[in-house]
Amino acid sequence: MTDTTLTETAAGIADLTLEEKASLTSGGSFWTTKPIERAGIPAIMLTDGPHGLRKQAGASDHLGLAESVPATCFPPAVGLGSSWDAELAERVGAALGVESAIENVAVLLGPGVNIKRSPLCGRNFEYFSEDPIVSGVLGAAVVRGIQSKGVGSSLKHFAANNQENDRMRSSSDVDERPLREIYLRGFQRVVEGAQPWTVMCAYNRINGVYASEDPWLLTKVLRDEWGFDGLVVSDWGAVNERIPSVSAGMDLEMPSSGGHTDVELVAAVQDGSLDESVVDTAAGRVLDLIRKSQAGAGSISGPLDVDAHHALAREAAGRAIVLLKNDGDLLPLRSQRSVALIGAFVDQPRFQGAGSSMINPTRVDQVALEIVAKAGEDFVFQAPGFTLNGSGDAAELRADAVALAAQKDVAVVFLGLPAAAESEGYDRDHIDLPEVQLELLDAVLEVNPNTVVMLSNGSVVALPFRDRVPAIVEGWLLGQAGGGAIADVLYGDVNPSGKLTETIPVRLQDTSAFLAFGGTDGHVRYGEGIFVGYRWFDARDLEVAFPFGHGLSYTTFAYADAAASVTANGDIDVRVTVTNTGDRDGREVVQVYTSLPGSSVQRPVRELKAFASVALAARESREVVLPVRRQDLAYWSVRAQRWVVEGGSYVVDVAASSRDLRGSATIEVEGDAVSLPLTRESSMGEVLAHPVAGPIVQHAMAGMADMLDGAVSIMPEGVDMMKMMDSFPIGRIGMMAGEGFSPEMVDQLLAMANASQPQA
Repeated sequence: MTDTTLTETAAGIADLTLEEKASLTSGGSFWTTKPIERAGIPAIMLTDGPHGLRKQAGASDHLGLAESVPATCFPPAVGLGSSWDAELAERVGAALGVESAIENVAVLLGPGVNIKRSPLCGRNFEYFSEDPIVSGVLGAAVVRGIQSKGVGSSLKHFAANNQENDRMRSSSDVDERPLREIYLRGFQRVVEGAQPWTVMCAYNRINGVYASEDPWLLTKVLRDEWGFDGLVVSDWGAVNERIPSVSAGMDLEMPSSGGHTDVELVAAVQDGSLDESVVDTAAGRVLDLIRKSQAGAGSISGPLDVDAHHALAREAAGRAIVLLKNDGDLLPLRSQRSVALIGAFVDQPRFQGAGSSMINPTRVDQVALEIVAKAGEDFVFQAPGFTLNGSGDAAELRADAVALAAQKDVAVVFLGLPAAAESEGYDRDHIDLPEVQLELLDAVLEVNPNTVVMLSNGSVVALPFRDRVPAIVEGWLLGQAGGGAIADVLYGDVNPSGKLTETIPVRLQDTSAFLAFGGTDGHVRYGEGIFVGYRWFDARDLEVAFPFGHGLSYTTFAYADAAASVTANGDIDVRVTVTNTGDRDGREVVQVYTSLPGSSVQRPVRELKAFASVALAARESREVVLPVRRQDLAYWSVRAQRWVVEGGSYVVDVAASSRDLRGSATIEVEGDAVSLPLTRESSMGEVLAHPVAGPIVQHAMAGMADMLDGAVSIMPEGVDMMKMMDSFPIGRIGMMAGEGFSPEMVDQLLAMANASQPQA
């Protein structure tokens, strides 16, 4: 990368040649933009995140094969998300910004806020949640943290990138309402709330159009509706055709094309098929990004405080751990009790995912050593029990581990997914743990009922043993300090407070995308619509292993009655007093869900709208105020082509999980005025509800009483004729009413109604 610095005297767009402007809009190398030394414009570096800096020291590649500089590996989003804590996420983001600034990196590629549509997605470990509110709030916090240090973030992968299979070509075919409410809502929250310097467009197509070539996505929605003022960068290799991409609003193609696509841009301008202003706009956004990065360059210098960042990584990992089950208060472990640590993950920790986010950590905590430091070496014993690659004598390894477990007070069995089971670039085939691990657990349970299962996995796994194991701890992927954090939680130095941001199903077959995941012939139909994750399980009243939002503590929390009030700006303030009723300090994640009984549109049973992570000392009570934004109550009206808040009596549930409701309040919400133009295709019900057309039609129908009475007379008793007519198009009423309601009369009626009030 050139040492040139962008100065006040650097050339602007008007001072550059067409060829120079085109050159700014594609990479100069794998990780850098092109400099224009004549004009005083330097190259800047963009490099991988999202949970650590992956700046490659030598040869470049996008799949994590080449060695990168040492950096702190924080918990990936699957773990950090389980903290439900925006303040913690922002601190982690700030640390990422510091490490990037020290290494002269201008943009860190992350965070990822794609929805976990299916547990099979190989890249779920990089995403926060199955819910867009969680993804949006935590994603915005990470962006704020990174950019507070003068380093840009790159919000990704925009959009509907929910599988790895055929990700470079497949089309995510999503109806507009779920696209807006589920798959874009998290991105919208981050863009409007944190203004990332860049947004990264995804590889996939959306409803047949490549994300990199979609003007509706990159310009109409992202810029015109959401007010994004930064740069759109392609995922590495995501540009299908350069001219349609830059025309759609995709500003920077990465990595380098060797200048080939720059030549295409120049030729298109010269032959008149592309307006030069399009190139000017894209190049101008690249210059803006360079100016932003140069403004803070050099303000943070090394060396990195490795110890401080490792301590933050340990804190974040401890907060990410979810205590799923703890029968008989088996946890926390007590001193002077012998413990058998069983499983290959004890010595070979799985703490991050595979692919472009692979971090070269500054250090890695070893869980056995951390536990010995707490319990004493005379009380801690190990046996591998199995291998991660299938080598060795499985029966012998299992027998040795079982013999050890039988002799000790407690067995902690470390189970999980080997690295090869989930990665960027491909999806999982199932959600089962390896059979060798399940067989080992069964054998250990036969000899020691005091068994704790400690899980390491980047996405949910089936838990067929959940009714037989007294204590289950979900450890996800916890980053480089995960070993210490696990010891902290197991021995009670950290009271677990993590909660699930994705539902753990009983079976893969119960999940919403089961029949459509992966797709056929390059198309993936999102037939479940808005019913993703807990929305699906609740709508179908399905049993789950553990619900969305679930997580236990070593203390207990009581909730007082909830109250809700509408604020001056139309938001809802939800208030509830939460009490730590135990004798340990703890932290509770308070969740707010809303529903609208009798809604005119299809809705989930309830939807998350707000949450807060609340630290409470033993016996402490505190009133918690959770603001629910009015805009988060809105659904996307396909007919009105806008967000609409439906009026009515909303039920507001305060909860410890999506299925552990602790308090409820009902509040009246004034709806948005929506006036859609009436057409011949409008139903009788819609026309009758119209303030102008309705009375006229009612009067006309009163004059058709004889006709209606005749129709009713041939119907079975009890048939509601008016209900039958409710969905009948007004334009076809003539076939029922004859000359009494001619097409000309219908058109006059519609014109009168549409002229009576402004339309949406």
